[in-house]
Amino acid sequence: MERLSLVKYGWRCVLGMGVFYISCLSYGTFFLSGQSQALHHALFELIPGFVWGNPLSLIWGAVYLFGMSWVVALYMVWMHNSSLVAK
Repeated sequence: MERLSLVKYGWRCVLGMGVFYISCLSYGTFFLSGQSQALHHALFELIPGFVWGNPLSLIWGAVYLFGMSWVVALYMVWMHNSSLVAK
């Protein structure tokens, strides 16, 4: 197997998280109602500093998840590359 590139893998993680974040925000806003919407909003508030309905909070959530995507990328690339057997 080949070594992973941190930059390529990191930006792919960011792209995937961005799509996931926007999809979840849209789903919770437009397709849910009642208690299911309240639960969905409460789950988003697990992001530190996130308050549902606040535009700055939505940006903060994206910034926070951007950072978390890079943390995951760093860990995954390190684990993959360090597990390769030298020939």
